[in-house]
Amino acid sequence: MKIWRKTGILVIALLAFGAARMPFEAALQRELRAAGLFPRKLEIGTWDHVDQTRAAVALGGLRTLVATFLNLRAFTFFTEKRWDKVARTFDAIVDLAPRTRYYWETGSWHQAYNAASYYLNDSKLPPLRRREAWRASILRGREFLERGIRNNPDDWSLYANLGFLLSDSNKFPAFRDTNESFYAAAEAYRKSTETGRALDYVRRSRLYSLARVEGREAEALALARSLYAEGVRNHTPTLLALLLVLEAHENPSIDVAARAIALFGSAEKAYDALSGHWQRTRERFPVFGLAAGLESLEKTLAVPPEKSVFKQPLPAPLDPDDMFRN
Repeated sequence: MKIWRKTGILVIALLAFGAARMPFEAALQRELRAAGLFPRKLEIGTWDHVDQTRAAVALGGLRTLVATFLNLRAFTFFTEKRWDKVARTFDAIVDLAPRTRYYWETGSWHQAYNAASYYLNDSKLPPLRRREAWRASILRGREFLERGIRNNPDDWSLYANLGFLLSDSNKFPAFRDTNESFYAAAEAYRKSTETGRALDYVRRSRLYSLARVEGREAEALALARSLYAEGVRNHTPTLLALLLVLEAHENPSIDVAARAIALFGSAEKAYDALSGHWQRTRERFPVFGLAAGLESLEKTLAVPPEKSVFKQPLPAPLDPDDMFRN
């Protein structure tokens, strides 16, 4: 018998076997779901994108394999900069393998970062079209991660990735309301921590986001003090600087320079760290009391006027009009 005929018979047999299994599996799934032993129906809804793979998927055991091949297809679309195809393919991938963190994180990254960067730098498109495509890509990346979280509510990394995206200074103009995005980032990091599996940096990242939410200074200060009390692993320059400025917000009369020296260990270290914090204007960190503290430290260290941190130009905030002017 010719090879193609044998192959055809095998494929027909497999499909028949899969079709025969479907009524039994459907009934079993209903029973398991009623008993609370089977996960609820996923929120993906992208079966139309699976097209020719439906027959293979009907076999049940080939979903992961098909998702792997679709991931390769998505990479090809990525290299070709066919962003809509990338997005649709990842919708199909996560429908097939909804519990695989990698696919959710990679699909989001392609949209919120790779596609967004393409539109940011593609001068062939009109500025307004580039701007809207850039923003839409970032929002799609956010929504994709949020869908991943709804389907994997115990995955610490998906929450952490959402927090990173929402607090990324290069994405502020896309979210428009930075207060909302910083608070949403802090909440994502909090939920990541509450899974009990998150790495140490996640709790510090929650502070870094919460400290930038107007009106949440007292909550952020309590968190900063809690993290600081846990020991040196949390004594990063950013955390120490935020602890200082949040204390200055709570008590404007404190000696900021003296407190900075106590936190950083020396006037030199305090000045270097706080000068760096002062320059992080694009990240919108609070700077309560920092100017007075830096002025006092400059006097203590006899910093020449021409080398003062206040003589250094501050990075301008990102402005969509400037980003898409050409």
